[in-house]
Amino acid sequence: MSTEDDIDLVFKALANQVRRSICDELRKRPLTTGQLASCFPEIDRTTVIMHLRVLEKAGLVVPVRKGRERFNYLDAMPIQALHERWIGPHAERAASGLLQLKTELEGEAEVAVEEQ
Repeated sequence: MSTEDDIDLVFKALANQVRRSICDELRKRPLTTGQLASCFPEIDRTTVIMHLRVLEKAGLVVPVRKGRERFNYLDAMPIQALHERWIGPHAERAASGLLQLKTELEGEAEVAVEEQ
């Protein structure tokens, strides 16, 4: 699978509000599938499992069996990869622009003080 396909899977997984909420719950701590289903009383366990499968396929959730229980862990690396590709460069340019604006404004303030 190509990197572009991986990115598409992550975007698809995060496009759904329930799946984002599942990630929010798993960010706090790993949960069994049953515990996770109880966090969402408005949907049934089968639907939670279907959402978990989409998150697993995208690499956002890693299931680990411990005895009879299955714990779900959030893997934030795909989100970090999105951040590095899409958000980081834009944030860097924005911060650079703000620094330039600050420098220019401070220079104008110094000139105004000297003229007084």
